[in-house]
Amino acid sequence: MKKLIGLAIFLLITIQFSVAQSAKVDFSQKPPNLDSLLPKIKAEKNDSARYYLAMSALTISETNPVEDMHNSEIILLHGQKNNDLVCQVLGYCCLCYDYIAFGNKVKSLEFGIKANQAAEKSNNDRLKTFAKAVLALTYLTMGDFEKAESYNKAAMESGSKYETDIISVCAVNDMGTIYLAMGKIDSALVYTQKAYEMAIKSGINYWLTSTYLQFGSIHAAMKNSSLALNYWNLALNEANRIGSPKFVSTAYNAIAQFYYASNQSDSAKLYATRAISSVNNTAFYTLNVDPAKLLLNIYRNSNIDSAFKYSEIYRTTNDSVFNIRALQQAQLMAVEEEARLAELKFEEEKSDEAHKTNLEYTFIAIGIVSFFMIFLIFSRSYITNPKIIEFLSVIALLIVFEFFNLLIHPLLEKVTHHSPVLMLLALVGLAALLIPLHHKLEHWAVHKLIEKNKQSRLEAAKKTIEQLEKSV
Repeated sequence: MKKLIGLAIFLLITIQFSVAQSAKVDFSQKPPNLDSLLPKIKAEKNDSARYYLAMSALTISETNPVEDMHNSEIILLHGQKNNDLVCQVLGYCCLCYDYIAFGNKVKSLEFGIKANQAAEKSNNDRLKTFAKAVLALTYLTMGDFEKAESYNKAAMESGSKYETDIISVCAVNDMGTIYLAMGKIDSALVYTQKAYEMAIKSGINYWLTSTYLQFGSIHAAMKNSSLALNYWNLALNEANRIGSPKFVSTAYNAIAQFYYASNQSDSAKLYATRAISSVNNTAFYTLNVDPAKLLLNIYRNSNIDSAFKYSEIYRTTNDSVFNIRALQQAQLMAVEEEARLAELKFEEEKSDEAHKTNLEYTFIAIGIVSFFMIFLIFSRSYITNPKIIEFLSVIALLIVFEFFNLLIHPLLEKVTHHSPVLMLLALVGLAALLIPLHHKLEHWAVHKLIEKNKQSRLEAAKKTIEQLEKSV
């Protein structure tokens, strides 16, 4: 019996250390209020519907990456609290993409890897597409074309397994971007064409401006000047259609840079001026840097007044870029600190809840075993086998040991600084105290049981004698 108890305690100590939304999400729309959206996400049981619900709140990276980062942190924390891998992956993915916008390659890679790990764990193709696509973009910004190509191909493979959505279109378009950066113009053209066909067929046309701009750059590299200009004009029309001053300015600037490189100064001046005017008095004023610099270079030796005018625009825009980035960095630090504190609070709440639950279960188990032991010991109408008491006493010992372990474990972690050796010694010491106490209680219980059994048999014999005497 002692060997059995010792083995059970040893095993227990060992165990302690071994332990439907539409796919057409419109990124041009203002995201919904998170306070009203989170209960809907939590109530939605379908992964696909929950994916698009959460995605609707993460649609402002191109306009306000700081706000998008704030929303991403909230979605990520919601996913962690509710063990929802959909929200976790979306949070990680958007944080990865936003850190790319901030130029922080280390952070973007960190969140990209976390997104990919969570997506693999979920075995959800939508999540895999998004995670692998943003990780590919991260490697592209780092100049690691081999990994960028590999991860983006994996993203496209996952994206081909469900209905076309904005991320699967982006993944194919990004493949063209990657090949264009690698100088593989033919491959870039193939994938940009495929992205265009997917967008037209599915009706997901938010990124058509980007696709047209990419077509223009590809044909410019192929010396197809007329095609390049046609595509940039298509990009301009599309940008006007969706009402995006950012894309309008980008298209005008691409045309201006083309004419400037072709020594067509008059056309370059015209489109550079339009690029500047299209974002005046908007949040995209900082896009004036490149066209203002181009105009400054054109007027430097021919028109002093114009040169001074555009030098001032270039200077103030540069200052604005610096100030905005400084403000964004300050906002970013505040968001990161809020997220850190929220995560710490979440971990504490999670740990406390788990500890409370474990203690409740242990009390219930102790109560059940104690009830049966007391019932068996003090029952006057039941003759019990002592081996039953011995078996229940072993179970009770293990439960009591587990209870004390749960009770003192947080204290042990603090005192031993999580040292496995010290914690093991402490648990062995606890077992050494409990086992002798268990033997005494077991001896008492068996003794009580024997006395009870004798008394029960004696009373039964008396009743039998009385009945015999009466019958005689």
